[in-house]
Amino acid sequence: MIYDVPFRHQQALDPSALTTVTATLHAIGKALEDCRNAGVSPDSDPAVVLLTRHMATVSSNHADAEVLRAACHRRLQELQRFPTLLALAIRGVEYDVVAKNRFHEDGRAAMLQLAIALGLAPETYTVCNFEGTPDQSGNVLLAAADIAVMVQIGGRHEGREVSYRAVSEGHQQPNRFASIRDLLKPDRFADRLCRELGLKRAATPANLPIPLAA
Repeated sequence: MIYDVPFRHQQALDPSALTTVTATLHAIGKALEDCRNAGVSPDSDPAVVLLTRHMATVSSNHADAEVLRAACHRRLQELQRFPTLLALAIRGVEYDVVAKNRFHEDGRAAMLQLAIALGLAPETYTVCNFEGTPDQSGNVLLAAADIAVMVQIGGRHEGREVSYRAVSEGHQQPNRFASIRDLLKPDRFADRLCRELGLKRAATPANLPIPLAA
């Protein structure tokens, strides 16, 4: 059923109650929903256009585009030095669905990078996510024929977020532990795993020996 309501137009004509970016963004979201219900394109709806223009007036940052772009570049550089997975390990993700989903996404990516660093062929390992209960981070597990590596975060695991063990003929060996920071350096961590667990690191494009010149 298609229907329209006047509220977004009234709000666009008098946006004085929208004094923050958050409030304005919420109003725009509701206006988009109204457009969808009315079968109206939000790209041309006058109320939506006015509300989006209002966003610029409530922002406290009035720097020009180049200054803002430079600030974004600086922030990206900072985040590269301080990865999201490390930040989540520090703050925890318990009872935070969005943060927990991000942990599982980034944890899976980190395990895949470790598998590559170990030289594991894609068909020889699996990476599994176990969500756990809402009050837990759950865990991400890299499992191969001769090694298992698991990452989980939270106060109980601080400094020992990564557990790893050798697997010999189906028998699990005792767990050893490492910090989340170690996992974020996959090549160095792969060397450590091979050294401590007596594994033979398979050759990958990154670590193949350089052929001698003829």
